[in-house]
Amino acid sequence: MGVVIEVNALTKRYGGTTAVDNLSFTVRPGQVTGFLGPNGAGKSTTLRMILGLDAPSGGTATVGGVPFRSHPRGLRHVGALLDAHQVHGGRSAVAHLSALARSNGITRRRVDEVLQEVGLSEVARRRIGGFSLGMKQRLGIATALLGDPPVLMFDEPINGMDPEGVLWVRNLFRRLAAEGRTVFLSSHLMTEMENTADQLVVIGRGRLIAAESLRSFAARSTRLSVLVSTPQAAELTAVLTAAGANVEPEGSAGSEKLAVTGLPAERIGVLALDNRIVLHELTTRTASLEEAFMELTAASVEYLAGQAR
Repeated sequence: MGVVIEVNALTKRYGGTTAVDNLSFTVRPGQVTGFLGPNGAGKSTTLRMILGLDAPSGGTATVGGVPFRSHPRGLRHVGALLDAHQVHGGRSAVAHLSALARSNGITRRRVDEVLQEVGLSEVARRRIGGFSLGMKQRLGIATALLGDPPVLMFDEPINGMDPEGVLWVRNLFRRLAAEGRTVFLSSHLMTEMENTADQLVVIGRGRLIAAESLRSFAARSTRLSVLVSTPQAAELTAVLTAAGANVEPEGSAGSEKLAVTGLPAERIGVLALDNRIVLHELTTRTASLEEAFMELTAASVEYLAGQAR
């Protein structure tokens, strides 16, 4: 059985400010769980409390049923990348990883293996201070992998990555989850999360908004639409508009495709049949993850650009 992350009624206060508010969720093995929320939602604070870097004001966060600090050699239990810049710039990549390996009872051979896996073997003896952000992210991922742990946590791991690096990270996370590991991933890049995550934990202003599959979360959006293709676009538009739908052309001018909101596909089909309108396509489209996220977290956004608060 894999290792589970359990967060129960977790709370963190800084003076009069509550950063995390009675937060509860579970991250299970065998899948990539995405951690989403607007800026200031409390994601990084939550990750730090799971890792024992910040003490909670209330509630608990456990890894495998116990606080992370209870694990004697942490890198063998949880690998984490929270900030790629938190490394000594004067050290080489191999020196950095070797020091961590010695303190966690990990063999020197494992250092070479993870450097090879993340593509840094050729620059292993260069000073980290000369690394690009993408290279530092790769080093941070190597650090997380060093102890071959059952649990992996990443905070914005693809910042600074080129397209090849982004694809590599996506495939890596999915492979780690397929091996039965628990993978918990925070990112602001919705398209990448849509391509990587199986489950989501979504928070706003420190409170839980959703903990469910990516597909279920997207389906909660009210921005469902139906794509209709017909050679009688004008006639169908008139019929659907009279029935209360909103109809917009899809694609270039003169296209036979329409985007319809306000009526389900079944009702559109019946109206078309009753009015002898030919349909070539009738497809229900759910909202994208980004559309669902923007809608369902709107009330939890801390900073609104261009709007007075």
